[in-house]
Amino acid sequence: MSDPLKTFAYPFKTLPNNNNFLSDLSVIIQQQGISKILIGLPDSDNSSTANVRSQILLLKSRIEKRFNLEVILWDEAFTSAIANERIIQAVPKKSKRKDKGLLDMHAASIILQEYLDSITGERTF
Repeated sequence: MSDPLKTFAYPFKTLPNNNNFLSDLSVIIQQQGISKILIGLPDSDNSSTANVRSQILLLKSRIEKRFNLEVILWDEAFTSAIANERIIQAVPKKSKRKDKGLLDMHAASIILQEYLDSITGERTF
């Protein structure tokens, strides 16, 4: 999520990839007044991500059709590593650091921050 001025990104929530994903997303879109969605896209040069990339493109299409929202794909390179470093600094308990959802939320906020910085021409972190 971002603040109302679209300056700062912050971790919000991780949605499980299950049959309820689109309905859960619908609730968030309505409650939070979402106007755009960013989806992290893995590196196209890596053959091991080809299947993930095709799934992401399908998800993008499904979201656009169902919600009539702009969906932007954004390079997610190194976001998990950056998020992991932030978590190590911010979360003292090692057991809590292992939560994949926590890593995903922080990586998503980094992706969003990179996008926000690109449209404002500033770097905030």
